[in-house]
Amino acid sequence: MVNCINISVERSLISSVWNRRSLLTAGFLLLFGVAPAWAATPVLRVLAWPGYAEPEVVQSFEQQHGVRVEVTIVTSDATLWQKISTRNMDYDVFAVNVAELQRYIAANLVQALKPELIPNTRRQLPRFRDLAAIPGAMAEGRAFGIPFTYSGMGLIYDRKQVAVAPTRIAALWDSRYRGKVIAYDGGTHNFSLAAQRLKLKSPFRIEAAEWPRAAEQLIALRRNVLGFYTQPEESVQLFLRHKAALMFANYGMQQVQLLKAAGADIGYAIPDEGALAWLDCWVVTRAARDPALSHAWIDHMLGEQASRLLTERQGLASTLVEQADGRPGDRLVWLQPPEDTGRREKLWARVRSGDQLSRVLAP
Repeated sequence: MVNCINISVERSLISSVWNRRSLLTAGFLLLFGVAPAWAATPVLRVLAWPGYAEPEVVQSFEQQHGVRVEVTIVTSDATLWQKISTRNMDYDVFAVNVAELQRYIAANLVQALKPELIPNTRRQLPRFRDLAAIPGAMAEGRAFGIPFTYSGMGLIYDRKQVAVAPTRIAALWDSRYRGKVIAYDGGTHNFSLAAQRLKLKSPFRIEAAEWPRAAEQLIALRRNVLGFYTQPEESVQLFLRHKAALMFANYGMQQVQLLKAAGADIGYAIPDEGALAWLDCWVVTRAARDPALSHAWIDHMLGEQASRLLTERQGLASTLVEQADGRPGDRLVWLQPPEDTGRREKLWARVRSGDQLSRVLAP
């Protein structure tokens, strides 16, 4: 009878702590000589942007490789950098735009890839297979990023309020749309927009004497804007709820797809200055626990299922098939590493908070 009671107590304890999945769980289970199934299953830790890792895609990878995938979503380059640069040990593979990739390479946060472990690169369009021709994808003759998706960051407009498609970046500052503009909450791209409006030599290289003018432009933009977003779904909610007239589409065709699915009568325009455009790559962290498994993930993301859902559900371009958004002549301005990402984000935080120019530019 005593033995039965002991067994019952043990089972009760195990059941209770299992539900909490705390460190105490592992201690009890080890004490009783039982290894929890979830502890024995290899885990791949993925850092991705919204819509990149669809549930079916994750599930099929888990089934094929007998692993569990933990997906963490990021919504800005600043957040991505913060997570990888401070907690590199927490992630195995992540997606980053090629303009930012060199920053991670320089900080020794990512490792060179082994293309032979990613056979699906053979399915990609020729211009994406030639990594040497993609600025930022390689360093010292070694590949660090595999292209996955891309889009131009054009202007989305409500056809009922904007009768003629906007042709200039300046439309975001147009007083006719005051309180009806939705903008992205990120300093790196917003300073590039300001540089485009000012017709600076490069939207990615703001000279010392040009910072006050660029900051002034963003202060003016803030006054014209109804709200800021970080996620594509959030931008759609803002646009529809507040009957916005114009929006800077940081996620490009992904937002167009979501708005059309919601029944919005919108148009999408590439301004004459050209639309900033990003090309996102999959990369492997320096601290990846199983580099071969991380390579297998990248290969899986270049498969038919992942590429099809990326286009069908998110409206984003795949590197496997031609998309209208990526044709030469679409006036896309491919992102380049900015002169000082940290400064852009710091100044943007001050602009966003409502500071005046003098405080924005203060040391």
